[in-house]
Amino acid sequence: MCWKERNEMKFPEGFLIGAATAAHQVEGNNRNSDYWAQEQMPHSSFAEKSGQACDHYHRYEEDIRLIAKAGLNAYRFSVEWARIEPEEGCFDEAETEHYRSVIRCCRENHVEPVVTLMHFTSPVWLIRKGGWEAESTIGYFRRYASYVAEKLGNEIQYICTINEANMGLQLAAIERRFRLMAMQAQSQASKAEGTVQVGMNFQKMMENMKYAAMENAEFFGTPEPRIFVSSRTPEGDALVMRAHQAAKEAIKAVHPEIKVGITLSLHDVQAVPGGEERAAEAWKEEFSHYLPFIRDDDFLGVQNYTRMQYGAEGQLPCPAGAELTQMEYEFYPEALEHVIRKVHAEFKGDLIVTENGVATSDDSRRVAFITRALQGVQSCMADGIPVKGYCYWSLMDNFEWQKGYAMTFGLVAVDRETMERTPKDSLFLLGEMRG
Repeated sequence: MCWKERNEMKFPEGFLIGAATAAHQVEGNNRNSDYWAQEQMPHSSFAEKSGQACDHYHRYEEDIRLIAKAGLNAYRFSVEWARIEPEEGCFDEAETEHYRSVIRCCRENHVEPVVTLMHFTSPVWLIRKGGWEAESTIGYFRRYASYVAEKLGNEIQYICTINEANMGLQLAAIERRFRLMAMQAQSQASKAEGTVQVGMNFQKMMENMKYAAMENAEFFGTPEPRIFVSSRTPEGDALVMRAHQAAKEAIKAVHPEIKVGITLSLHDVQAVPGGEERAAEAWKEEFSHYLPFIRDDDFLGVQNYTRMQYGAEGQLPCPAGAELTQMEYEFYPEALEHVIRKVHAEFKGDLIVTENGVATSDDSRRVAFITRALQGVQSCMADGIPVKGYCYWSLMDNFEWQKGYAMTFGLVAVDRETMERTPKDSLFLLGEMRG
């Protein structure tokens, strides 16, 4: 697509065009979190340690200026619970002030901060108390949300309580498939990783299982810690949504004007002939059964990267010859439009695309992905669907969880040695689309 054609693709004034990050993936040295603890284990399932990540904790001003200079007007980022409340009931004023500075930096650069309270990582103390299967977590999360709203809420308009609240059920399903595939053929096992929209290293997890219980007991006081990104029971699934509702109530009690929502990881679930029932079941588990918990939210954060197809026997592999991303799932930007339309058919509130992106070393493919995805967003808006914003994942190449630094989603490259930032063409493409 030539520059002239790209320049003609504009969104209306007030539409949020931005980029997203998560604290643990970019800030560095998140030492009081469960993820940091897992990375230090002798038989860790992480390809590498996060370390200083992208040093965004110290370089946030430079990064926010990059966003603004490119023409973007929104930045979705997370405040880190493990920094703000490193020990149970002990809130760190200095860390709270740090995030106040990040928010004010956004304001000074005319960038709307979209704040996420919990983006996968939790304080170690929370996991030691039962984590995301323990009833007590609802009260702890409510207290944390209330604190953030009280201390930072004056300068925030949008809060996502929990990132990808449905990830636990997705992981449970993937883990079951992975075990089956691993038993069937070692060469096929890794393909399961490409069906979940987060960087997981299931192969290494399976290899390390015999060591995991002992090391988890040492770090977390239990052989099976219930971190947020672990296989979840149906009861734990409901607990996460109740924690969301409790947090929303706490935020509204302090700042009723703040728009509060949650984000969900959603695939474009498609059926081939004979697979209609399987696809309907998959969509219900991934989205529809959450509706009672989110109907009254101010917005829903839609997060999509690819599609999943279902036949009569269940989930199908990627079509033969399909282009795959570094994450081993299909390059399919049209998925976003399909998901937005399916969500809108059941959820009538505002929608913000809080994550959508592609892991590739070829930025021209990122440019194509963004262009095609946003054409779909415009089509939805033309039909009256209330999409209020789009945040690309991710602002910069960062720590993709268990996959480490090999996955390059970013609009900005980061030199792993010097931390030097190099904007890519895709960053400026996104900025040009503002009205």
